[in-house]
Amino acid sequence: MATMSDVARLADVSIATVSFVINETKPVTAATRKRVEDAMRELGYRRNALGRALASKRTRILAMLYPALQRRLHESAVEFFTSAAERARELDYSLVLWPISNDADQVQELIGNGFIDGVLLMEVQRDDARVEELTGSTMPFSLIGRTRDPKGLPYVDVDFESSLVEVIDYLEGLGHRKICLLDNGSAEHALVDYGPLVRTRATFAEEMERRGLDSVHVSCPDTPISGQEAVDELLATAPDTTAVILMNDSASFGFTTGLTKHGITIPRDISVVLFASTPDVAASTDPRLTLWRLPSTVLGRMGVESLVDQLENRAEEMTQSVAACTFEEGYSTGPAPAGNP
Repeated sequence: MATMSDVARLADVSIATVSFVINETKPVTAATRKRVEDAMRELGYRRNALGRALASKRTRILAMLYPALQRRLHESAVEFFTSAAERARELDYSLVLWPISNDADQVQELIGNGFIDGVLLMEVQRDDARVEELTGSTMPFSLIGRTRDPKGLPYVDVDFESSLVEVIDYLEGLGHRKICLLDNGSAEHALVDYGPLVRTRATFAEEMERRGLDSVHVSCPDTPISGQEAVDELLATAPDTTAVILMNDSASFGFTTGLTKHGITIPRDISVVLFASTPDVAASTDPRLTLWRLPSTVLGRMGVESLVDQLENRAEEMTQSVAACTFEEGYSTGPAPAGNP
């Protein structure tokens, strides 16, 4: 097994210089760093993570906090985590998923134990006690989401507002005038004032009223059976609905199955758009759903970059950025039918 002495000899530097590169305790020139790192790769030398942490007083571990006790780990959250973990590795950090509740006391326990260098916070509420706890600490952090007043906070987020306007544009262009928003009631009960849900509902109501279109709102828990029950509710209260914007991944299969059981054909009788989700969820139904894809890969990477910029003291300005969902055509949308489903 190669040692630091072996690396020093091959790179033609002192053992101390090798230590400076490995533990990042003192700056070295770019050329010297390259020689040392090339020698390490050639010899198969592995950094001692514990030793580096003790020497630099940093663990190079980032924690992504996810309120798993309140919100199940859905497909889009997995995309956020995997893309963030990949970017962290590229920047020589490790990212761990920390499934705790949305209790501020648990955040305090985590940031006080010395295990991590920074925090990425997911599933942000508009008035989030966890954000207040982080703001009052010395722990660097970045949000994937926004609070009610995000001034002075580093964040990346989905532009739910402009994305939803695009969906309504698309459906109106197909002739649909009575549109239903079917969202996730479980998120509403688990996370009070949950940002994505609040902003989407408000935008839907305002935009439909501005255009003079008829709006319907249905909310159900995030389970397949609840999706089937949502069909019963929709047909009982607004049977002349011709298009549905579906913002509930786990209910999507049940919802499309429920329509089929009622003899309703997608998209001949009713169009369905899957909103703020992933291709895997869109492909889980028959027909494959037309999708406005969540920019989870982009935002996961941007969130890590925002956090590492703080840790490396290279942030020229605070990251505050949003990204819109993108359209992916499926087979679940078409012109509005002449009559009711």
